Amino acid sequence: MTIEVDIQRATDAPGQPDDDSLIRWAALALRNKPGQELTIRLVDAAESQTLNREYRHKDYPTNVLSFPADLPPELDIPLLGDLVICVPVVNREAAEQGKPATAHWAHMVIHGCLHLLGHDHIEDDEAEEMEALERQLLAELGIADPYLATDE
Repeated sequence: MTIEVDIQRATDAPGQPDDDSLIRWAALALRNKPGQELTIRLVDAAESQTLNREYRHKDYPTNVLSFPADLPPELDIPLLGDLVICVPVVNREAAEQGKPATAHWAHMVIHGCLHLLGHDHIEDDEAEEMEALERQLLAELGIADPYLATDE
């Protein structure tokens, strides 16, 4: 499972996973695409909100944004794209959903990587396929189904 991951820490917000965990989660999601390269950028709420507003026209910070590489076909390089993950949003969501932060982080990295591979969740059938893949990959890590409702 060899992939190249450039990790950028653009925030000093607490609760960030270590590099090895980020790489392990991305490698699991991308195991059928060996040799790929991606960037995982960890950001604060302000940067996430700016990017979400600019690229999705939604004016709030979000958990993960995926930016697939849009390279001309003549450039034969294995760049998959970039993930931008908002540290405070992911940690807040984990707490609100009563999930271990590590489990939610793994889910967000896997979710973002699946987007880079072309998966989406706009249509119901696409969402079911993507969520099934997420469940399968997370189960391999011993992480419970992230879509099960919690009793809170």
